Amino acid sequence: MNGAPVLVFDSGVGGLPYLEAIRTLLPFERLEYLADSGHFPYGLKSREEVERIVRLVVGRAVAELRPKLVVVACNTASQAALAALRADHPELPVVGTVPAIKPAAESTKTRVIGVLATAAAVKDPYLDELVARHARGVKVFRKGAQELVAFVEKRLFDATEDERRAVCAEAVAPLVEAGADRLVLACTHFLHVAAGLAEAAGPGVETVDSREGVARRVEFLLREREALAGPGELARGRLRVTRPEPDATMARFAERFGLDCGPTLGAQDS
Repeated sequence: MNGAPVLVFDSGVGGLPYLEAIRTLLPFERLEYLADSGHFPYGLKSREEVERIVRLVVGRAVAELRPKLVVVACNTASQAALAALRADHPELPVVGTVPAIKPAAESTKTRVIGVLATAAAVKDPYLDELVARHARGVKVFRKGAQELVAFVEKRLFDATEDERRAVCAEAVAPLVEAGADRLVLACTHFLHVAAGLAEAAGPGVETVDSREGVARRVEFLLREREALAGPGELARGRLRVTRPEPDATMARFAERFGLDCGPTLGAQDS
């Protein structure tokens, strides 16, 4: 069990900063990253469709890789499918990503926070529940920034600095204008441009995400199960996709995050 991998799963490259946070905390763990490129993007699909896809793809990954823990490093997938995944794999710890509403609400000075999410997640009842539970007395403004997801996935490396600034400014402008001094990055893709979002928002506005909390949760669960990898050679990790054709952009992301490119995982459904 200690030598089994930790599987980090997302619709695309969004979860890579979460993998990086886990690797920083647990450098000896063998990490497998799976990008469901065959079904990207999740943010334009219904909750029911996302649940079906995630159960299918993660089920295949679990059968092939035999991980000791799964991280669903995707807010949209977590909101739609986390409960179903835990029911499907009761013997396997499954850690989801939760929008960081609570720390944002606790730290805001203006009593106004903004939430950036995918088009689907921003309307999900799960987000309503988080706001009701953790942000009482705080105004919460939401923005679906699906175009920012596509930018990170497809154009991050080749866009000009002006293009990066423009797409970040467009995402945060209505939230900052509403008075938000905390921006919750409720899609993991946005962490790739967190610095650009903070710059566009201006001084006094902070971005908030959940990657460190997720990494600590992974450590806690592995330690609780006595499944932590022992000291040894630092693990490099692998990035795998579900789309059969090669993707040069994925290879560039793998290089940036110090991962090897692994074989395509499993056959795709129609």
